[in-house]
Amino acid sequence: MKKMLSFLMILLVLISFGFAGGQQETADEMAGPVEIDFWTTQTQSDRLATIQVLVDTFQIMNPNVTINVIPVDENDMPTQLNTAAAAGNMPAMIECAAENAVAFGSEGLLDAEGVTELINSIGKDKYYAGTLKLNESSTPGLYYATPYHGWVQGIWYRADWFEAAGLNPPNTWENILKAAKYFYEPSNNQYGILVGTKAETYAEQCFTMFAMSNGAELFDKDGNLIFNSPEMKEAVEIYAELAKYNPPGPQTWRARDYYLQGKMAMFFYSTYIMDDLALAEAAAGSLTSENFADLAGASFDPELVKNTRMASTITNDYDAGYGVVVSLALPDQGDAAKTAAAQSFMRYLYTPNAYITWLHMAPGGMNPVLKEIAVNERFQNDPKGIFSNYGADKMAEIIAGLDNIETFSIVEGNRIAAASTIYSKQIIPQMIYKITQENMDVDRAMAWAEAEMNKQK
Repeated sequence: MKKMLSFLMILLVLISFGFAGGQQETADEMAGPVEIDFWTTQTQSDRLATIQVLVDTFQIMNPNVTINVIPVDENDMPTQLNTAAAAGNMPAMIECAAENAVAFGSEGLLDAEGVTELINSIGKDKYYAGTLKLNESSTPGLYYATPYHGWVQGIWYRADWFEAAGLNPPNTWENILKAAKYFYEPSNNQYGILVGTKAETYAEQCFTMFAMSNGAELFDKDGNLIFNSPEMKEAVEIYAELAKYNPPGPQTWRARDYYLQGKMAMFFYSTYIMDDLALAEAAAGSLTSENFADLAGASFDPELVKNTRMASTITNDYDAGYGVVVSLALPDQGDAAKTAAAQSFMRYLYTPNAYITWLHMAPGGMNPVLKEIAVNERFQNDPKGIFSNYGADKMAEIIAGLDNIETFSIVEGNRIAAASTIYSKQIIPQMIYKITQENMDVDRAMAWAEAEMNKQK
């Protein structure tokens, strides 16, 4: 039965492609059979089954190529790739976080020329600019990997409340602070905003957008720590001010419950929230009284998704977004035939039907890096029916946040390893907690954070 279902899925994909119409270039042009390994960080069984269908379809169109799909946990990818390089047994293609790709590229493990050729053939102007920036090398015009999918973080807000109050969307520091104050009514159990104040990852994800929008960085391109700057202090101060309009206590992503129960004007979250806003069964965990004593629980509001918009970019001195990009790369394994086969498979994965099939493995969590796919009718018709609740214009608006995504870990094409260590040690979230929950002075808290960061260099 499983084999029959797989055959039917392959047949449907082939029909949708016009058999080979979606393929720009076939691997049949290569002399002799080629077998390659493809490492993917998608380790869930259902996702691997979908990827295998795509591989099987490609192999039917390209009978000279055999692709072995090998799942590798994202956290294990650096160790395993370096081990494979030492053993001379590199895969021909990998899927991994952009930050890892930049690290691998800077270590000389990737074929940057081969992947840059692919990017140029697609057209750099077709990508969301921020996704390419996260994959660029220190050499202008050269990329270590090609972005493939990603999620976007932004401020999800009650557009109906903002409109009724005559307020502008929360896309600038001024607009965000004004709205947070306006909607803050703790006596009515209503709060203006949710920013992370607990010493964990969510707080840093929220804070990064403010820092980047003010031109603040942790390191310069040479790896010198520049954290304690006037620009960073301004970002810390606005963040601490906004935290005053949070629900009480140290807060994390869980306080999204206030929004889903109609008790909050805006909150930071990634596109993984899209199904919770649109589907009653996905929202159920946030509609109870179990997580917060001052929330009585509520029924699902089918109008909430219509009344919600997302500000995916924050502006002060600069436009800044936040998100995570997953990329495809070509390890430099020294075999031209394998590289050609991997390039051909990579091109195939960008053809609309194959690409959308991949993205639909996680609607909202996997967004396209190509602008034309974001407005593609088939992409917006996801299997769970989530995107249809948002509409084409709103979907494009949300995904456009990929244009401006930033990270502390990559500076002008250089991966700053210490930035990743600082992230894992949660130094910035601890600083935020000290300021917002322990009332530590901003200058003192930043001095503490800088001292802790210096220990990681």
